Amino acid sequence: MKRIATLLLIALLTTAVTPAFSAPKKAKANAKTELAQKKAVKKKMPAKNVDAKVNRNEFIVINKRDLNLRVYGKQGRDTVLLAQFPVCLSKNKGNKQKVGDMKTPESPAGKPFKITQIQDASTWTHDFKDGRGSILAYGHWFLRLQTPGHSGIGIHGSTNNESSVPGRASEGCIRLLDKDIITLKEKYAYVGMPVIIRGENDGPFAWEARAKH
Repeated sequence: MKRIATLLLIALLTTAVTPAFSAPKKAKANAKTELAQKKAVKKKMPAKNVDAKVNRNEFIVINKRDLNLRVYGKQGRDTVLLAQFPVCLSKNKGNKQKVGDMKTPESPAGKPFKITQIQDASTWTHDFKDGRGSILAYGHWFLRLQTPGHSGIGIHGSTNNESSVPGRASEGCIRLLDKDIITLKEKYAYVGMPVIIRGENDGPFAWEARAKH
């Protein structure tokens, strides 16, 4: 009996000293710490760039013959016309050869130009040497184009020159009405967007007639 009583006493003392459910409490504490760390890391991580245009399939075709800029997009196997804007192109016809020839460059077959920058041009001025001096001239946006062999070419607005759209009056760039450059930038344009510029003697692509319907 004494031996049994002694064993019971040892068991009671052991139970009193060892805290119950210690392992689960430690696990909960670790889980809270891990959650707090994840929240801290998430706060430090930069937000996703919601303006980044990736995996886009819209592209632009500018036809010198009918003075229009058209935005197309791929929908499955079809090409669909998304938007169309009148444009003002260079004073002189033909493909650009050198600085100051007042011509709009034409993209080689199978090698579209690309938009490399979308810049706020709302304060940009230019002197057209017509007696008006340096005036606001580019609308709100300048969509800079990568045109190998030539620089400074882009798609922009026509502040103080809206009466020239549509027409032939620019020094080489592509002018849109101010409201249209805003629409183009806000709805369709993105860095890397292909831009095809066709010559005066080039008719529309065969697929363009179908894309209009």
